[in-house]
Amino acid sequence: MTLDKNIFKAYDVRGVYPNEINEDVVYKIGRAFVEFLGAKKVAIGCDIRKSSPSLVKELIRGIIEGGADVYDLGLATTPMIYFASGKLKVDGAIILTASHNPGKYNGVKLCRAKAIPIGANSGLLDVKKLVLENNFQIIEKQGEIIKKDIKDEYINYLSSFMKLENKKFKIVIDFANAMGILELDLFKKFTNNLEIVTMYDDFNNDFPNHEANPLKLDTLKALQKRVIKEKADIGISYDGDADRVGFIDENGQIIPMDIITGLISKMILEKNPGSTILYDLRSSHAIKEVIEENGGIAHECKVGHALIKRQMRKEKSIFAGELSGHYYFKENYLAEAGSLPVVYLLNLMTETNESISELVKEIQRYYHSGEINNKVKDTQTVIDELKKIYNNGKITELDGIKISFWENKEGARWWFNVRSSNTEPVLRLNLEADNEKLMEERRDEVLRIITK
Repeated sequence: MTLDKNIFKAYDVRGVYPNEINEDVVYKIGRAFVEFLGAKKVAIGCDIRKSSPSLVKELIRGIIEGGADVYDLGLATTPMIYFASGKLKVDGAIILTASHNPGKYNGVKLCRAKAIPIGANSGLLDVKKLVLENNFQIIEKQGEIIKKDIKDEYINYLSSFMKLENKKFKIVIDFANAMGILELDLFKKFTNNLEIVTMYDDFNNDFPNHEANPLKLDTLKALQKRVIKEKADIGISYDGDADRVGFIDENGQIIPMDIITGLISKMILEKNPGSTILYDLRSSHAIKEVIEENGGIAHECKVGHALIKRQMRKEKSIFAGELSGHYYFKENYLAEAGSLPVVYLLNLMTETNESISELVKEIQRYYHSGEINNKVKDTQTVIDELKKIYNNGKITELDGIKISFWENKEGARWWFNVRSSNTEPVLRLNLEADNEKLMEERRDEVLRIITK
């Protein structure tokens, strides 16, 4: 068969329907998934895209013709599928989604039991090989389809972590017409404590208001205005499949996603002192400081959910945060947990009696450039040049290069990381300094080298 190899990404399968991903492809992925895992039971869910009904039908057909039973969960967020992969005692799970991509895209994310990811370095290339060979085992007995609703159990589980006591908050939630709408029932369980204002809370697979991607700051403008208008305590924004979440403070300011890692770490370490917490290497130096100040062990990690989840298991970490808004919890099999970051922030505001902006101010100690993308012809040449120019800094190569001058005994402190994207043909720069002027100077300096 002719297959666009580019649809198999580092962590999932994703492409434009029907030219790149279609019914034939997902049928074969279903067959390959079962054969690769030797699976007997598989949980399946999908998002609301126009292509999802026909694609999920063929995905399920591939699985049952491979001899495995299917728990058909219907519409689901990605964190719900991770939850189901543990609770239902299945051999693996698949969510049919293209996350934050526009409506013309679709794809699949795959995992083993208990949300153990299947990525390029952990089985996805094996699945791809089976799809390409298209020579599946002959199966005499097909599997069965079992309709299953996991949503209520998942919502009830998340609600068990909410501790609002007698506090009352006004929250604004932007669902971007996407899958996070399924998590609204969590907040409705606490109407005595929460006044809920919703935005774009009807499913619309044209995503007419904005891309469901809180990492793109333009998508947050409407939420910022609404938070101010409503005089709300916090604003919440979900991405397309609700495995990422972004936040706005009561003043309408965007809260950097790594700062959220620090805030949640404080809550987790209060109950689990001495635990290991991971933060991706693009995060502010303040995150390491906060984890250690609160009695935790702070370890840097690579970017990417499959890599982070593997390191969490290896190092027995109970929480990890990523600059992109992915937060990984022991409570959901070391995977993303949808609205659980919101629960933790509301709990922290309750416990401290501080506003979210006051809490953020305690952690936002330094000046971060944010992630800056550049298209370059030869990434390795750029990296080699940077290593040569800044060879007097501390150089690490965990993910791309990170060159740090943070431990300087004299002079200003700063660091930067340059790495190739796992999903796009770009080089990504993140840089931080202990004062704004230095951050801007060093940012522009490094960018000149990259673009040259």
